[in-house]
Parts: sequence; C-alpha cells; structure tokens
Amino acid sequence: MRLSFAYVSPIGLALGLYVASLNVDAALQTTAYIAVHNAPQYDKAQAMPYANSNAPKGGYISTASIGTFDNLNSMNGKGSSTEGINYLFDSLMDSSLDEPGVLYPLLAEKVTYDPVKTKFVIFHLNPKARFSDGSPVTAEDVKFSFDTIQNKANLGFQMYLSDLAKTEVLSKYQVKMTFKSDHNADMPFILAKIAIYSKADWKNKDYSKVTLQPILGSGPYLIEHIDSGRSISYKRNPNYWAKDLAINRGRYNFDRMKYVYYRSPEIAFEGFKSGQYRFYQEKNARNWVTEYNFPAVKQGLVKKYISKIETPALTQSLVFNTRKAPFNDLNFRQALTYAYDFEWINKALLYGQNIRLQSHFQNSELAATGKPSAKELAILTPYLKQLPALQRQGVLADWKYPVSDASGFNRQNLLIARSMLLKAGYRFHNGLLVDRQGRPIQIEFLIHQDGALRTLLPYIRNLKKLGIQANIRQVDLPQYTERMRRLDFQMTAIDMPQSLTPGAEQAQMWGSKAADEVGNYNYAGVKSPVVDQLIQQIIYAPNREQLVLRTRALDRVLRAGYYQILTYGNDKNWYAYWNMYQQPKVKPKLSLGLEYWWVDADQAKKVEQYLKNRAFKKA
Repeated sequence: MRLSFAYVSPIGLALGLYVASLNVDAALQTTAYIAVHNAPQYDKAQAMPYANSNAPKGGYISTASIGTFDNLNSMNGKGSSTEGINYLFDSLMDSSLDEPGVLYPLLAEKVTYDPVKTKFVIFHLNPKARFSDGSPVTAEDVKFSFDTIQNKANLGFQMYLSDLAKTEVLSKYQVKMTFKSDHNADMPFILAKIAIYSKADWKNKDYSKVTLQPILGSGPYLIEHIDSGRSISYKRNPNYWAKDLAINRGRYNFDRMKYVYYRSPEIAFEGFKSGQYRFYQEKNARNWVTEYNFPAVKQGLVKKYISKIETPALTQSLVFNTRKAPFNDLNFRQALTYAYDFEWINKALLYGQNIRLQSHFQNSELAATGKPSAKELAILTPYLKQLPALQRQGVLADWKYPVSDASGFNRQNLLIARSMLLKAGYRFHNGLLVDRQGRPIQIEFLIHQDGALRTLLPYIRNLKKLGIQANIRQVDLPQYTERMRRLDFQMTAIDMPQSLTPGAEQAQMWGSKAADEVGNYNYAGVKSPVVDQLIQQIIYAPNREQLVLRTRALDRVLRAGYYQILTYGNDKNWYAYWNMYQQPKVKPKLSLGLEYWWVDADQAKKVEQYLKNRAFKKA
C-alpha cells in the first residue's frame, strides 16, 4: 500500500511533509504488516486462523525450568534470566505462527519503509497502547528502549542492532530508525520484535544491575509472586490494552502462569508425575518410550502429545573451541567426528527416536543436501579459493557424517580417525596421542546437566581408544553460564535454534567479530572471511529464493569447517500434560501455539480431585 499524502491530520501532515522531502523515486509504503521475502495472508483477518476467539478465560498453566534465576532484566546479560519474563512486554509488532518472516500490528499499528532500498523505517504507534500502569506508550519510550539496548544490553543484542545508526522521535506516536547500510531489508523485522520499556520506569534504576524488582511493561501478564530462585508466577492483566487486536484474539487465556525451577530434568520429570506442575516438554527419548505408564496416564488424566512443526530442528551439537589448541587444527576436528557413533547411541540410548543431523537447518528448505546445485555453486565459487583444501572438498561433496554399524565398537571409523591423525602429524606415545611437539592431547568437556552424560560417555570412550585423555567437568548452571560467557571451555554440548528467515543473528552465531565478544553466541570461535561474507549475503538477500540459496551455501561452509559435531535431533516435539487443557482445532504451522490453549474447567476439577485424593492417601 502506498503512503497517502491526502490525509491531513497533524500527525499525517507531519509525516507527509517529511516523506515529500525525500527522493521522489523512493518506493515508500505504509502497511499494517512487515513481510520479509513473503506475502501476508492474514492482514485483513479479524483473528488468526489458529485461534479460538471464543476460548474461555480462566484457570492456570504451570511448567518446569531447569536451574535457577536471579534477574528479571534478561537484556543486560547479567545473572540467570527468568522464564516467562517476555510476557510482561509487548514489541512493536508480533509474529504470525503460520508465515515465516511476517509480523502484524501490536504496539505499532503501521510501518513505513522502502522494501527496495530500506535505509530507514518509521513505526506508527497505536495511540491506545498502554503500559500496565495505564500510562501511554510513546515514541520516547521506543527511543529510550533502543538507545538503552544499543549502549547497555549484552553484546549479543548490541551486535544484533549494530546496523542501527540512530533512533529519532518524529511525534508522540511516530519514531524513525535510520540504518548505517543503504539497504537492510531485515532491520524493520528485527526492530519490530524487540521488547519496549517504559522510559519513566527506568528513571531511577540501574539497567546494568541484576534485579528481581518488577519491570513495567505493556504486555498481557504481570508478576504475581516470586520465590527467588525457585518459582515465579504471573497473572493475566485484565486491562491489557491489546487483547482485542487480531493477533491476540483467543490468545492469553490462562489467568495465571507459573514456572517451577528444578535442579535437573530428572527431578523435574518426577515433579510432573506428582502433579507439582501441569505441562511438560519431554526431551528424553527413554522417558518418552518407557516412563509414561504411571497411574495418571493409565486413567487418562495425563496425555502425551506430539507436535510436528515446519521449522528447522533444534541444532544439538558438540562444539569445539577453536580458539584453543588442538581445536584450531581443522584436520584434528575432522578426525574427531569419526569417533562420534550416532547409530549405536540412537539404538542403545535413544530408542531409535532420533535422526542424525546433517545440517544446521535440518527439516527445512534451508538445509543443504546432496552436492551443490548450479545456483549454489554460483554463490560459492568466488569463495572456494579462500578455503583450506579440506574444507573446500567438504563444501563440494554430497555431505554425510560417518556411519557406523551400530555394534558399539565403531572400529572402522576409529581406524579412519587414527589414520587421519597420523597423516596430520600427530603421533602415539605409550598409548597416548601426542601433538607435533610431543604433548599429550587432553580434552575437557564442560557440562551442567546429568542428562548429557549418557550420550557423552560413549564418545569419551571412543576418544580414549584414540589415545586422547578426555574427561567431563560438570558444574552448576550459574558457573556453566559464566564460563560460556567467558568462552572458558574446550568442548561442550549445546542446543542452538535456527529460524526459517535467517538474518543478522547468523553474525552472532558465526561472525568473526562475535568470536571475541564476551557474552555472544559464536562459541566455536569461527573466524572465516568466507563465513562473514556469506552472512552478509544472507542479510541482504533480495528475495526468498536467494535467501534459501545463500543459507544453503553458509550451511555447507560451516559443516565442512568442522567447527562442531552435529549430533542428533527430532523432527517432532514431545509434550505431556495433565488432561485439563484444550487447543484450537486448527494448529499453527510454525509453533506449538500454547498461548492459544485454554483450560477445560470440568477436566481441571477431575485433575485437582485426583491429586487431592492421592495426597490424602499418602498422608
């Protein structure tokens, strides 16, 4: 929709005069959505198709989190962040759960920018938007939020916004963001998804400090109770200003939400079985296959639920810290991939429920498969000479990780790994692998969960067969978090989500600048000019086809760099819940959509009666 100059309200006139001063060739448009490499399907809808507009409000939902928390301000990167804190805040626009790269109005009712040459964006705030204390959300609050994030947030967020040159207030309800680049199609989308603070609320507060003092927001929930480090409860704001927007109809139906913290997933599962909370995401294959036979399941009071969504699988991997020897050796990293025996682990420990990850974007069109296509080669060819020969070979290959016979011995792959290490200059001395200077190779795995031990120990055993002295260092979550922030590890196991619309966040994960920034997400320490250039190509992709092709090119270069060992994943998500919830008949494609579920009051009474009776019997 083109910007109209005929509208002559004071706000419209001010904007019209501003736009008229720009290059007349600029293809400025004002729309009630943002769509990156996509076309919106629901911009005229009164409600989202995966919502039940008549869903009853009431009841509660509770779930588990692992570890502890001590900070409500997750953006400053200090302490341990708190689950559910995002429900206190609104962003300028909000995601469609059916359409990748599409946002619809929330705090901003419209947005103005040039999709062909995106040098700036103007957000038009909804004059009805209110913080939970009733004060209006204004352009000053938006400017304060972005200025604060750019100067005081953790380095990951600062890098995410690194192309934002300045934020200007045009009027009470209009704010303009100008970019350093002449064209950055992703930036309006990125900016629209960031939580907005109240400038007045932060007037006498220190943004850099860890805090459990409630923060004022404009979102659908308020903090009800904090049991420091153990649990946090939220209550629905009955006066939530945006409850009738199309994106929110039939949404946020629970009167209360609670997050209960546990020391480990094993203890959390026992808590679920005993009814300490009501909704659980199961990540343990053994539990999923063998442990859901307790009385409440048999009586139909606990249900298992499988959700399959159209987003990349969670990337689970063993990460090499390439800043440290011997992980700075590409040949060494390649050899160690042969020691990982997915086939046996999946058969013996994971009950055959998982798949081997072959891509950072598994289960999506972004995943690189087979040999590079002609269009992919057109992107890759200018960079091939800049890559080491081994990495170049992997980029051009029909990539597959080594496959074992699932016997548990992994003999053939270990022989290949041994040969690779000898060829790369490593030697064996008294049964130990030593480097070119004769120093024994020692590896410490940093972990914080008992659950990681089961699948890590077989890998440790195989490394020891290669003469590598490997051990596991298990620490508590705060210590683990701090060591990862400081990049103080050799190897670790991490989970990394990916998006169907990759963009600037790839620089945080793989960019050279991020490799040296404390608190960023380039844990492997990737420093590759080719990777940096491919990330820039992704950010500035002109259309969906090019975005997909450029992402596949990046995928190939990352895999062949052996910065991490992709382990296993699932194309499904497993859940279990006490049978007191209902969900819309139409399911969203890109998310579970839990925010659109509601409580079945009659079923909730049955669950509560069952738990009360069981507690009485135990007493």
